[in-house]
Amino acid sequence: MSRLLGLKVLGFISVSSVTVINSEANAQQPLYLAYPPKNHKTTADQIFLIGTASPQGNVTVNGQTVQRSNQGHFAPSFPLKVGVNRFVLRHNNKTINVTVTRNSFTPNIPQGGGFANNSLIPNRSISVLPNTPVCFSAIASPNAQVSVNIANQTIPLLPQPETVELPANSAILTDSNEPIINSIIQYQGCRKFNTIGNLGTPNFQLKLNNKSIAQRGEGNVNILNPNQLKIVEITADAGVARTGPSTNHSRLTPLPEGTIVSVIGQEGEWLHLDYGAWIKEDETKIIPNLSSAKAIIRSAKFDKNNEETKVIFPLTLPVPVSINQMGNKVTLTLYNTTAETDTIRLEYDPLIKSFYWQQVSPDKIEYYFELHPDQQWGYDLNYEGTNLVFTLRHPPKLENQTTQPLNNVRILLDPGHGGNEWGAKGPNGYPEKSVNLVVSKLLKEELLKRGATVYMTRETDKDVSLQDRVTMINKVKPDIALSIHYNALPDNGDAINTAGIGMFWYHPQAEDLSKFLHDYLVEKANRPSYGVFWNNLALTRPHIAPSVLLELGFMINPTEFEWITNAQQQKKLADILADGITEWFSQKQL
Repeated sequence: MSRLLGLKVLGFISVSSVTVINSEANAQQPLYLAYPPKNHKTTADQIFLIGTASPQGNVTVNGQTVQRSNQGHFAPSFPLKVGVNRFVLRHNNKTINVTVTRNSFTPNIPQGGGFANNSLIPNRSISVLPNTPVCFSAIASPNAQVSVNIANQTIPLLPQPETVELPANSAILTDSNEPIINSIIQYQGCRKFNTIGNLGTPNFQLKLNNKSIAQRGEGNVNILNPNQLKIVEITADAGVARTGPSTNHSRLTPLPEGTIVSVIGQEGEWLHLDYGAWIKEDETKIIPNLSSAKAIIRSAKFDKNNEETKVIFPLTLPVPVSINQMGNKVTLTLYNTTAETDTIRLEYDPLIKSFYWQQVSPDKIEYYFELHPDQQWGYDLNYEGTNLVFTLRHPPKLENQTTQPLNNVRILLDPGHGGNEWGAKGPNGYPEKSVNLVVSKLLKEELLKRGATVYMTRETDKDVSLQDRVTMINKVKPDIALSIHYNALPDNGDAINTAGIGMFWYHPQAEDLSKFLHDYLVEKANRPSYGVFWNNLALTRPHIAPSVLLELGFMINPTEFEWITNAQQQKKLADILADGITEWFSQKQL
């Protein structure tokens, strides 16, 4: 897999010049363990042991014979107890010892009473506006009296009802994302402050069985002066705006470079922006002496050519924006903006069917675009000075011919990983990066035969950063971008029984392509279905074109791995995938 939420199965035994092991070599293959690594630690309640050995003889784990594929690969799962778990693998005269430590989710509370480590909240300096609730919490011994002292005030922290803990995002990949009832005792209390300035660091107090414990929190609580708010400019090419102050929070529409916005709060390195989003401080710079981050807009201008339509919004100041796509409709929202608009000259074209707008609140405007085609082909959003430029891409102009049906179509292929990034590894150590490249090259050949212009992020085994891949997509502006990968699972997955084709998309413009290719490959290649996922991945986030990440099978599934590494099946898969891409484009002709 590649990069699904940062999870991947790695082989940790060095393999140089890895090639697919043929049937003769399989007969001589010694016992080999690709996963888990030495002294592996996890919070999962089970672990799979992925490896291979020659088909002759049995492989046992702690004396239990395990199921293997025809070529001798195996991937059984075993339950884990909290603490140290030991496994002994044997095949003929070879033995491998494995130690896996399962760590507990439950925080450790000191015996005799006290606070759990790293449980005091806030755990970093925060800044808020006056009369904004500031909440304090701690995990501590049951039946204790807990409070916080700050700014000469004592705030009682009360035990909360049984709380629900959500599993990690990766849980959906193994269909195990049920909420978990949390039995730990969390104490919480909130208070509003109207005194401007630094209130100092909170001091947490606990009383239990005539014993008192005090622990100083981390970071100060600061109350901002609403008349002296910091105003910042976005310095990143696309500032990553989020729903909250951490990378665990979901992304919002990126803020174009040059956006100017007021800061109404801060938690550690995260700034709370006045339209509701959060952004890292290092993606901004302070604008001194600017008294307001509000803008005025009057008219808008349309500019079009054969490939795209630009809508230019002249503003007095670059303001935060967001995009919402749905079917053949697009909504562009401008925040901190008031309209003084009486007239807009409308330019209807083969792309835009209708356009209208409204001031939905005194400082928020929404512009609505209805497009002729149901399929959207990508957009761009940037500031040129104080002009907001919103670019909608036109569909490719296909020619009705049978010999080269993809003539005039530009496709970018991204073979996942490469160089030092091996990706997932099969039971015999064969790396995902290699099969990604093999299949991408085969697919390129088939697409070229059909008349497409094909770009590749790499054509050799070399390092290519995620940012470089995204940059190439944005520069090339293909009609579609496909990132080719093979899959793996988190530790609690079932490597033996999980197989098949998976598709991942982020922007709505890529949803139909994802579903179509998934269904086409499942039917025409007679492969199992893993499913179609909305997923926030680096290679699905580019919005300049429909961008899809393909997971074409599971490297860690012993049987499917044999199909993945079969040269004839690789060629067949590339043929079918090229046919599917061709058919999808043929259905999108205007």
